[in-house]
Amino acid sequence: MLRKLIEEYEPNNLQEETDKKVMLKYMDTFTDTLTRNNVFGHFTSSAFIVNESHTKVLMAYHNIYDSFAWVGGHVDGDEDTLRVAKKEAREETSIKNLKLLKKTPISLEVIEVTGHMKKNCWITPHVHLNITYLFEANDKDFIQNKEDENSQVAWIPLSNLKDYVTEKNMLPIYQKIIKEMEKLTVNNI
Repeated sequence: MLRKLIEEYEPNNLQEETDKKVMLKYMDTFTDTLTRNNVFGHFTSSAFIVNESHTKVLMAYHNIYDSFAWVGGHVDGDEDTLRVAKKEAREETSIKNLKLLKKTPISLEVIEVTGHMKKNCWITPHVHLNITYLFEANDKDFIQNKEDENSQVAWIPLSNLKDYVTEKNMLPIYQKIIKEMEKLTVNNI
């Protein structure tokens, strides 16, 4: 299921073309890429959630990275990355109503994770093989942070994203997703 999803994914740029190959190579090389037992790299899934006017994105302030970021998490053995993205979005923000804007992923990327402490354990540097989905939600709906994951959730204006995202390696990924979202909007008019 996951392998087919990645094989059928149409890359939007050179980064995605290269990362798609890396993801497939990981799957060929390692027996377990679906759980954190693979300390070199494993699959994650993210939700990029925009408001109905596509002017804001719902983000969480991740304490580990000291930055606002999309929501998402480890697939923990679940090959259905769409289900994981929805579940993580609801868990991390308390948002209830999510509308999927594209049936297939909007983005994929291999993301470097630096070594860090989490719950009094050392997490060694590794990569996240990430699949991202695009959702829409009402920015008036109730949201709330998940205290063990983040300290705040907020609707961030897309035009000011760089003021909230301190992880400089993530900003180009978000900008790529916004660009792809804009193409979708134009094509659906």
